[in-house]
Amino acid sequence: MLLTAALVILSILIVWDYVKKRTRYRLTANIPGPRVYPVLGNIFKFKQKNTEDVINIMVQQLSQYGSTVKTWALNQLMIISSDLELVEVLLSSPKYIRKSSFYEILNIWLGGGLLISNGRKWFQRRKIITPTFHFKILEEFAEIFDEHGTILMEKLKEHAHGMPINIQPRLTLAALDIVSETAMGTKIEAQTNPDCEYAKAVHEMSDILMTRLVKIHLTNDFIFKLAAPEMYARQEHAKRVLHDFTENIIEERRRSLLDKKMNDNFEEVDDLGRKRKMAFLDVLLQASVDGRPLTNDDIREEVDTFMFEGHDTTTGAIGFTLFCISRHPEVQRKLFEEIRAVIGDDKTTSVGFRELNELKYLELVIKESLRLFPPVPLIARRLEENIKINGGKSTIPANSEVVIPIFTMLKNPEIFPDPEKFIPERHVNTEKANPYLYIPFSAGPRNCIGQKFALVEMKSLITKFLRYYELLPMGPAPKTVLNVILRSKNGVHLGLRPRVYE
Repeated sequence: MLLTAALVILSILIVWDYVKKRTRYRLTANIPGPRVYPVLGNIFKFKQKNTEDVINIMVQQLSQYGSTVKTWALNQLMIISSDLELVEVLLSSPKYIRKSSFYEILNIWLGGGLLISNGRKWFQRRKIITPTFHFKILEEFAEIFDEHGTILMEKLKEHAHGMPINIQPRLTLAALDIVSETAMGTKIEAQTNPDCEYAKAVHEMSDILMTRLVKIHLTNDFIFKLAAPEMYARQEHAKRVLHDFTENIIEERRRSLLDKKMNDNFEEVDDLGRKRKMAFLDVLLQASVDGRPLTNDDIREEVDTFMFEGHDTTTGAIGFTLFCISRHPEVQRKLFEEIRAVIGDDKTTSVGFRELNELKYLELVIKESLRLFPPVPLIARRLEENIKINGGKSTIPANSEVVIPIFTMLKNPEIFPDPEKFIPERHVNTEKANPYLYIPFSAGPRNCIGQKFALVEMKSLITKFLRYYELLPMGPAPKTVLNVILRSKNGVHLGLRPRVYE
């Protein structure tokens, strides 16, 4: 009796599954992919044991089936494509700006901030935030980069004895100091205060969200509470710390701006008596939508998004670039010569935006590092309408998730010969190349709004390292893993030796 009932239920599930999928089966008949099983799809094919498997599985699928592959996770159709024509269509058009549902787990921390929002809300926020990255504001931000970079160099003196060091934790603290001051106008002193509760909460929340993304069953909040109650409690504590901190800063800034508005002689100064610099938060507090100012919740979403994106991705990018430089002495020699020519031999000289802008070879080095180690290794869109591909022979149906594997596109040997080699010169005179061939910051209307900020910060900190220390090829190579961003699960190792000016 039980067996009969089970067979009936299974039969109903199979028929229901086929009915739900048959239109999408037909539309995608010419798109290759692994064998699809009733109800389950390819879920077992893509069940990863650890985060390294995510990259390996995608590389294997694209190698086996071509540049566009279809897979099924239960009832969800997912298209993985590095096809340049499709990538350009998706990224260049404002019709395809809806982020994949994969990003929704970040709502816990970021709410509906720019990274996750869609439609009119995204367009309005993007318009408000864009002026924050004007070069005049970046000039002020460069001073903040330099100041915290100097603190980092002092902290590293005790490790500059020619032995391998994992540079990643130190970079993370410096990046947190930088992004908290540029985003909120507030010093959290993460580098000098190991007990900084906010810095700990950022680290805790980032790790928990990445773990939940990799362990697919934990993306469901109800299952997460039941299956991992201790982790759930840590997540909720971190969320309270993060949101409370940001909300308190917002209220404090509102009061300061009101005082300034009511008192023409009121001038804000920092701890050293200097005029306070404009912060990302100040732009949001003075912005309005349809004549109404942003609410505290609106502002908190964007500040938290800036904090998340501004410290994690940039930290990874700087770390991987330092690793590449340490393993290529000729590149390091050229960089140091350029730095001396532009900045001089006094390593204590403060370096501003204009000097950083003159470091053209450093730009090539950063571009090549971003190619080998893209901080955001993939992006995904959820289609709201059908797209024709393969000259109209196939259709990707609406509600599909389309994944663009940036990490494979940037290692395409037809575009980047010897793709595993670190060759900065390959980026010389590429201004006229198709902008969708090299997309470490994505491209089109939904590209990374903070890419100029990130590049200036990278230049500032990398320049600091090379002025103070010689980078030595020591320690293991990074073991890259794919979460929301590209990380090294074993850290980023190199040696430091005090720089000798000859």
